[in-house]
Amino acid sequence: MDIWLDSLITETPQQGFELAITLSRRGVKYTQPDPEVLKELRAHYANSAEGLTAASHVVALNFQTVAAANNYWRK
Repeated sequence: MDIWLDSLITETPQQGFELAITLSRRGVKYTQPDPEVLKELRAHYANSAEGLTAASHVVALNFQTVAAANNYWRK
């Protein structure tokens, strides 16, 4: 396994949100490592309000985790 995540700490909330998206995408990739299956499934969820809502929920949960790790970027 390649090590790609060495910290949840980011300089800004924007970077934290981008990290949350990366975490979400990586989670899908680890769950379904076959790129052909991922490509096939994407057409389904990309046109599904429920699928997009679920994907947004996963990103929000990951952003919540990153924000907490960064003390909500308080100074």
